[in-house]
Amino acid sequence: MELARLSLAPFHSLHKPTSLGGNARKFRVVCLSGANSDSSKMIVSITGATGFIGQRLVQKLIADDHQIRVLTRSKSKARVVFPEQKYGAIKIAEEGEWENCVRESTAVVNLAGMPISTRWSSENKKEIKQSRINTTSKVVSYINKVSADSRPSVFVSATAVGYYGTSETQRFDETSPSGNDYLSEVCREWESKALEVNKDVRTVLIRIGVVLGKDGGALAKMIPLFMMFAGGPLGSGQQWFSWIHLDDLVSLIYESLTNPSYKGVINGTAPNPVRMSEICSHLGQVTGRPSWLPVPEFALKAVLGEGASVVLEGQRVIPTRAKELGFSYKYPYVKEALRAIIDEM
Repeated sequence: MELARLSLAPFHSLHKPTSLGGNARKFRVVCLSGANSDSSKMIVSITGATGFIGQRLVQKLIADDHQIRVLTRSKSKARVVFPEQKYGAIKIAEEGEWENCVRESTAVVNLAGMPISTRWSSENKKEIKQSRINTTSKVVSYINKVSADSRPSVFVSATAVGYYGTSETQRFDETSPSGNDYLSEVCREWESKALEVNKDVRTVLIRIGVVLGKDGGALAKMIPLFMMFAGGPLGSGQQWFSWIHLDDLVSLIYESLTNPSYKGVINGTAPNPVRMSEICSHLGQVTGRPSWLPVPEFALKAVLGEGASVVLEGQRVIPTRAKELGFSYKYPYVKEALRAIIDEM
């Protein structure tokens, strides 16, 4: 169970390819000359499009007739997620084609990054950081190379609530300083690289919390344990759990793409964070299973070593900026979010 201190989504499930199954719609191929005939329609290049969040974002954008460029390291793996017969209008581009895709795009979304749900060796920690920084650096470089009159107008880049460090007592919003641990450092450098984009490009950094949805993220690992009567809080259960429903996060990203008022740092979390024990209690209620069996701290450290800190520590993050902007949450409370997810399963 990878209930992330940095955030499960940007550090685990953003980039992992999984099948979309039979719910995907079929779309006809549209030939593009570089400019979109409808000025309200976007051409969006996306890294991490095959992941948990990326897939849902692609679906939402396609439903509104926007054009998609999937920036991937493996075209064959991306085609498993976005099969030709159902997603023929999507252009899938390996790294050698990224620059051309960015050049013809009106917007870019950066969601990629290596998982952190492993034992942290020095080599793994280096890769966790570099996978984020290197991808962001490439995308920013390609945006900056485009001439000013045709450069993408907006850049939305994922980061994570791990920026703030951890605390059982503090309350963090977008104005709070960064923490002083390893994952805070990763986020600072990740964000810093994104902010090297040309200042004419409207830039949104979304610090994502733990993303809840039926097809991935934290719940994909938690629900089976509860169904086997083996679910319960990790460690003390007192660590904060700053969460967001997948649908709300995708809507926040979409709004960031389309609404010029959205700029700078925005916390991608629900307005009502909870402690670990509370979310486990609610999950037990909606699944009709007990939530009394905690996973002891020593067991997690035995498996994950230093990486256990991801699930044993948390932070209370408030989405002040999203609320100021008037963003409307479909699921502001965790019990409602969990009930909706379980009802879909």
